[in-house]
Amino acid sequence: MTDHGMGSAQGGIRTAGRRVQESAPGLVLCCTIALAASFVSDHHGGPTLLYALLLGMAFFFLSKDARTARGVTFAGRHVLRIGVALLGARITVGEILDLGWPPIVVVLLGVTLTILAGVAISRALGLPAEFGILSGGATAICGASAAMALSAALPRDGTSGRDTLFVVIAVTTLSTVAMVVYPLLVRTIGMDETQAGIFLGATIHDVAQVVGAAFMLSDGTGQVATLTKLLRVAFLVPVVLVVSVLLFRGRGAGREARPPVPGFLVAFVLIVAANSLGLIPDAAQSVLSDVSRACLVVAIAGLGVQTSFQELAQVGWKPVAIVVAETIFLAMLVLGIMMVLG
Repeated sequence: MTDHGMGSAQGGIRTAGRRVQESAPGLVLCCTIALAASFVSDHHGGPTLLYALLLGMAFFFLSKDARTARGVTFAGRHVLRIGVALLGARITVGEILDLGWPPIVVVLLGVTLTILAGVAISRALGLPAEFGILSGGATAICGASAAMALSAALPRDGTSGRDTLFVVIAVTTLSTVAMVVYPLLVRTIGMDETQAGIFLGATIHDVAQVVGAAFMLSDGTGQVATLTKLLRVAFLVPVVLVVSVLLFRGRGAGREARPPVPGFLVAFVLIVAANSLGLIPDAAQSVLSDVSRACLVVAIAGLGVQTSFQELAQVGWKPVAIVVAETIFLAMLVLGIMMVLG
């Protein structure tokens, strides 16, 4: 290697080392918040992501501190992308195909129409379409994880972080409510195990709440609901990709340019493919799933640190109405589709 090449390599190493050193305090802060949130959730129950968010918001003042700002931003962006990519370890193509066509139709229509409804409602209430995409995608796909994945693909502005945090809080809260209410609805209607599993898996926002609600009814319902929910998670890739392409065109990019494909989506697809081919052992799947969850908790802690209670209080009633309307719309839509399909 030439002296010039060695000098460039050494310079790159020094730059990387400096960046790691600058990011370390903020990352340690976010990891500490994530551990505290996990401890509270494990010992007292409740959603870990919501605890991480609220605890993070209590440390908003540190987002303005030069010593921690870089690491907090790194957690909210890059650690988030790692967590979303590793979600692919939960899914295989075979599991999706084993469900048959009715759940696929239900989920396809549910995801598509709920996002479109979110955009329409947002525009009707005078809010940007991006908020409808964010909230509709979170409601239709996989709650907080989808909200964070979509936020990584949507353009960032002065309110994007606040909107993401609000959607995370809203869908987590509504998902918890649905976990209690929807099983009662299923019993009242008189659905069988398969129907109940499809409904719960296609309507409740977060994976944990789907599992909790469905297995309360029966093991059979729980298995169908879990697979249906994972099918919704699989829609994360095409939805984020479509959003990226449409927004890229909407910004007036030149015809010769190509829309950006987020790297974490490519990683997600590759992990799903590897998992489907049996290249990832069961033990590794469990580890990757745990790492994904940990990354998402750290990331949302970082997002929480970057958001103040005062800013969140300025959201107003319209976003609340939108997320509630999307949740009701999705439940009614899935019920209607299931009635048509028999």
